Amino acid sequence: MEKIDEFDRKILNLLQIDSSLSVVEVGEQVGLSHNACWRRIKRLQEAGIVAARVALLDRARVGLSVTVFVFIRTSNHDDKWLATFSKGIKSMPEVAEFHRLSGNIDYILKLHVRDIADYDRVYKKLIRIAPLSDVSSSFSMEEIKWTTALPL
Repeated sequence: MEKIDEFDRKILNLLQIDSSLSVVEVGEQVGLSHNACWRRIKRLQEAGIVAARVALLDRARVGLSVTVFVFIRTSNHDDKWLATFSKGIKSMPEVAEFHRLSGNIDYILKLHVRDIADYDRVYKKLIRIAPLSDVSSSFSMEEIKWTTALPL
């Protein structure tokens, strides 16, 4: 793990809130010259700590107001099955997150869709990717907390 100090933490916290801040603005807020701040940001990017700088969209305003969590069980756990399943899931733009789990559920997907009919369309694609034992879904009724910021 790359060693980060208090200046780095302050820079990272600011960039997590607003990555469009200029190097000058970040430097002023953390108490560094823009050159020193630029070097730190560059080092954090090269180390892979800053993985990407993106624009976060309002899902509802782009027509994707329904969040669905899909719980998947499979009786097949070999490498070939996982490679096929992973490739299929990664090709689905509706899937925002894809995790392999411990416990009773093997995989969980987080999807963003327009409505229930849109989810049904995605579900039909999902079940054709690879053999599955069980697929169940839960629809988010209310998003109580959402953040992309990591606690530093």
